[in-house]
Amino acid sequence: MVSLKIAAANLLNRPGYFQLLLQDVPRRFKATVSAVKPLIANEPHGPTLRTDIPGPKTKSLLKELSAIQQSGSVSLFVDYENSIGNYLCDADGNVLLDVYMQISSVPLGYNHPDMIATFQDPHNLATFVNRPALAVFPPSDWPSRLQNALLSVAPKGLNQVQTMACGSCSNENAFKAMFIWHQERQRHGKPATQEEHDSCMVNQSPGSPPLTILSFHGAFHGRTIGCLATTHSKSIHKLDIPSLNWPIASFPKYKYPLEENVSENEAEDRKCLAEVQDLIHTFGKRGNPVAGIIVEPIQAEGGDNHASPAFFRELRNIAEIGRASCRERV
Repeated sequence: MVSLKIAAANLLNRPGYFQLLLQDVPRRFKATVSAVKPLIANEPHGPTLRTDIPGPKTKSLLKELSAIQQSGSVSLFVDYENSIGNYLCDADGNVLLDVYMQISSVPLGYNHPDMIATFQDPHNLATFVNRPALAVFPPSDWPSRLQNALLSVAPKGLNQVQTMACGSCSNENAFKAMFIWHQERQRHGKPATQEEHDSCMVNQSPGSPPLTILSFHGAFHGRTIGCLATTHSKSIHKLDIPSLNWPIASFPKYKYPLEENVSENEAEDRKCLAEVQDLIHTFGKRGNPVAGIIVEPIQAEGGDNHASPAFFRELRNIAEIGRASCRERV
């Protein structure tokens, strides 16, 4: 497996290989593409390349952007007006099959006519233009919007929804909800003391309690400070950033094929779950109780790592003994 990865990396780094690969896509998949009806009319039949990647216009724009902001992560400049369906059009006119889709935020593809119609609807336009502070001044139709949109497709048993602006802020607020829930249980319904109110203003206990969130090696939950403490996929995300000393457990690493390694993988589940329990005990004993557990159903950023339904059920059982749990996925 390692040698295959090295070989693949060498190929992708070879000058012109990326262009040759894209040029070969229409030929190899012509029959398949022609047999599939596109979701959006006029979607391209395949990728087309007009320049090297990055092209001259992209290089020029990158130089211009670099003069005014950090731009080391920029891959391409995109012509969003001419991107359509599954295909992204870059600033140089190259048309690329996009499997990234803005971190899976464009599931219907670029410039889907129903999405455009929704944004152009005058009824929606007032909401977009006036950027309501939803926690304080939601629009008069907000309850019905939530019922007809998000809650209409909610998983069984989940009947509440809280909207947030992004994945990281969703997790940060989930952490706060777990901490507040934990402390309210500790107070047994009593109000916070004046000492708690005063001490939290200077980041001290008891108002700022030394609680923790347990996460897993390989996880990615965001790049804000709290989320970064639970992110363990790549060092580049965390380097030079102060963090919180929170517990980190091992996520199961299975042997494949699954049907041929049942006993080994069940043992892996037991080992990881025992580690979770040990960390909860260790951190609790030293005065840093685990208020919650955060886990991804599938670790994608961390390497396409999966865990069994049995693992997640037992993890939920562990969390339900005085802790909250958060299953997070973009």
